[in-house]
Amino acid sequence: MVTEKWTAEGEAVTALILEVFRLNGRLITAGDRLVADLGLTSARWQVLGALANAERPESIAWHARTMGHHRQGVQRIANELKKEGIVEFKPNPHHKRAQLVVLTAKGQKLYDSAIALQTPWVNSLSSGLPLKEIASAKRVVEHLKTHLELEIDNAPQGRSLA
Repeated sequence: MVTEKWTAEGEAVTALILEVFRLNGRLITAGDRLVADLGLTSARWQVLGALANAERPESIAWHARTMGHHRQGVQRIANELKKEGIVEFKPNPHHKRAQLVVLTAKGQKLYDSAIALQTPWVNSLSSGLPLKEIASAKRVVEHLKTHLELEIDNAPQGRSLA
């Protein structure tokens, strides 16, 4: 039995979270369709994007944390991409076992092709949205993400975040 009531903000954030879940599902479906002819899925594209937008080569674990995914899932995708010559692993001077993952020339070309498809799509999707509202929505999402990261990092394994 629930005894505590949502605050107005808690209720609004709950509604936002539900919409973000629905949006995520639609983004994955749209992304899968957008890059299917390139042999990509949204998951593979997301990994390529993380690599392409990283300031320097990083480990799988670093990319997984940045993306908010489990290391094992990112590792599986990176291994598939390596077999296809899209990424390569390089020695990590800071860690013997955690290799760095980088795009190959083929991987960069594939990522650039995906962005060439994404650009007109996202321009159309965002048409009519005021920049101030987009920036405001981004700030709210960033705030929630940061707060959740702190809770997750500070919660004992297997324990409630509350």
